[in-house]
Amino acid sequence: MTNKASISSVKPLFESDDSWEVLLDNEAFVKTFLSDVLEAYIVKQRWYGGKSSRLKYIELSEYFKIQQHGEVYFGLILEVNFVEAFYQHYFLPIAFVTDKNFAQNDRILPISIKNQEGYIIDAINLESFRKLVFERIATAEPKDTTKVQYHKSHLFENKTYKSSRFMGLEQSNTSLVYNEKYVLKFFRRIFVNKNPDYEMSRFLSEKKEFKNTPAYLGSINLVDSENNNITIGLMQEMIPNEGDAWDYILKELHIVFSNLEYKKINIDTLPNTELYQRLTIEDIPPQIIDWAGLNLFKQVKTLAIRTAEMHIALGSEFEETAFTPAHYNGDYTVWLKNKMLYQFQNRLNIIENSLDKLDGLASTLAQEFLDKKNSIRKRFVNFDWTKLKGERIRVHGDYHLGQILVKDNDFYIIDFEGEPESTIRDRKVKQPPLKDVAGLFRSFHYAIYATIFNNQESYPSNQENLFKAGEILYRYITGLFLGTYVTETQNENLNLGYNQERIFILKYCLLEKAVYELGYELNSRPKWAVIPLKGISNIINH
Repeated sequence: MTNKASISSVKPLFESDDSWEVLLDNEAFVKTFLSDVLEAYIVKQRWYGGKSSRLKYIELSEYFKIQQHGEVYFGLILEVNFVEAFYQHYFLPIAFVTDKNFAQNDRILPISIKNQEGYIIDAINLESFRKLVFERIATAEPKDTTKVQYHKSHLFENKTYKSSRFMGLEQSNTSLVYNEKYVLKFFRRIFVNKNPDYEMSRFLSEKKEFKNTPAYLGSINLVDSENNNITIGLMQEMIPNEGDAWDYILKELHIVFSNLEYKKINIDTLPNTELYQRLTIEDIPPQIIDWAGLNLFKQVKTLAIRTAEMHIALGSEFEETAFTPAHYNGDYTVWLKNKMLYQFQNRLNIIENSLDKLDGLASTLAQEFLDKKNSIRKRFVNFDWTKLKGERIRVHGDYHLGQILVKDNDFYIIDFEGEPESTIRDRKVKQPPLKDVAGLFRSFHYAIYATIFNNQESYPSNQENLFKAGEILYRYITGLFLGTYVTETQNENLNLGYNQERIFILKYCLLEKAVYELGYELNSRPKWAVIPLKGISNIINH
């Protein structure tokens, strides 16, 4: 809440004779704080995920002390209830400050506590709070049985606090950089369960020593009044990087499409290949290498190897039940079909109401989608688990180029929270490893079309020809990825099933992902709806 007036000139909204340490036991304060103040503050925050819904009221679900050596802050678990009859939980740490020049843009409530005037602010703005949290993790005992449980990895030894800063603008979480070496992610929207990002990070790093993800260093978990374990924060190694794979691939693709003119490439004579054909670099024709360059394909191969290594690690556990591989069964099939039919019907309703926003190829593909809606629905229903011999494992769940960092011609995988629309339980369901592969394939498809959309004036070819060239390139990129990935996983006995099964699963997951994307594009940027629509068309016509 922006307020650049000094404290002495602002009348406190609340006056308390209680000390700060017991303030939240004061029912009158809590009522004022929740009903008169917090709603106006929370709806303006970047991490607030309810902006498209109507907030009804906020309840204080839990509160707890974050403290050390007499220094006390409060952590709040807020239950935000919406008019649309659902709710979300958020984590907000708070502090009381009296410095009239401090946190002028992040003040929540002017307050007088025992005749001392000040403000309640988001505690993350205070260096003293950030230092306290760092030290609580760095000095955590192996067995913490308190309400707020701090955990330290064996990789995080003898660390002392030097500095802290905000990492930058983020959406759903707030990340802090410590000593320019470590990152502590505070989860803002929380779930009454351990966060998948915490579980996956700790498992891959501590138990499987997977090197291509930030090392797990520690965490903060809350045991609530119903004995649920809720993840509040996750500390990891900071990976110095050159940006994410999305930006990296966009730059590579811009060179590729610029080569059409620079190298006088005739798109109509470019050799094509089958979709989902397993390729090696040696299988890619010289004309394609000459056009796109060898570097792009080398990087795709490296990324396929890292993805395979992640899945091999996730599929090699036989003790911890949350990570042991599972076969397909009837329960999984019922869950999957219910999920997919609900999502498909939602997207069908959106596209029926959005046809007037579309033109050109997007309009043609949207009509094809409507004409073949029964066939698409049937594809989702025709999931016969009895014919599948492969295994399901825990997967990334929201795997795309933006979740991968680039460093020294290598790739590091981050952010294991899972698909934003899914419930926390759904994010932990064991899935086909090819679900992540499909997510990355869809991301490659997006990158190709985004390059065309963002640079069209730079390329002399018309859009139709650029799309044609892009689809050819997509087949070689995904073919090389698939060939590399399958070889790597087979060498380590990760059971993906037989070849026909792999193609069925991959196409199913690609269709699922493209239908998922369609809703976002039609609601947010209809011009880009052509990308998931083209992905859907590729699958249903293959």
